[in-house]
Amino acid sequence: MTPVIDLNADLGESFGAWVLGDDDAMLEVVTSANVACGFHAGDATTLRRTVARAAERGVVVGAQVGYRDLAGFGRRRIDVAPEDLTADVLYQLGALEAMCRVTGTRVRYVKPHGALYTTAAVDEAQAAAVVAAVAAYDRSLPVLGLPGSALLAAAAAEGLPTVAEAFADRGYDADGRLVSRREPGALVTDPAEVADRVVRMVRERRVTAVDGTDVTIAADSVCVHGDTPGAVAVATAVRDALAHAGVGLRPFAGP
Repeated sequence: MTPVIDLNADLGESFGAWVLGDDDAMLEVVTSANVACGFHAGDATTLRRTVARAAERGVVVGAQVGYRDLAGFGRRRIDVAPEDLTADVLYQLGALEAMCRVTGTRVRYVKPHGALYTTAAVDEAQAAAVVAAVAAYDRSLPVLGLPGSALLAAAAAEGLPTVAEAFADRGYDADGRLVSRREPGALVTDPAEVADRVVRMVRERRVTAVDGTDVTIAADSVCVHGDTPGAVAVATAVRDALAHAGVGLRPFAGP
């Protein structure tokens, strides 16, 4: 059987006159788009344009929900009360769903962004708050997160579909967690190196951590960040390397 993997990217993160990444080019490469919902990034026009172009290209749209932190790009942990975080996630889901509805697509999964992603991976209360929002909104929506995370455990306990994710362009520590962006080795930007890492992730379910040890990593989706330097070249190298290795690309959520 030919192995398959989903390739996702964080998109729709421009805001007003501030342009981040090349969404159009990335949408030609990826199979799933984690689209910002206006809290950590993305204005209304950007979100509508991004989901419309994703629909045109047959790319599945997911809601990338985050802390209410435009100034910090959602990369600062905020101590939000669980009921407030649940409401914030619901608000973001509704906003992106409206843009999807008028452009002929829909939200097909949920992935936290930035600090909410890393916090919900280890903080059971924050994880439960995110899961409560998804369960209240649409129990058929998969939750995308780190393998072994509190987020995926909470989602599974609630009976929601879960999808384990690996990161093409982020460093891992020996425990299989992402290296903080404040630490050396947090980002991997060389396209060839990233491509080789991803092929190994898919073929061998292994990745080399920043300390040189091998870490087991089982994932059904691989993320290439849209704001990583040279993101389009990185994503293209990954897609080409997977094809050369006999790995097919397919979104984990239906169209």
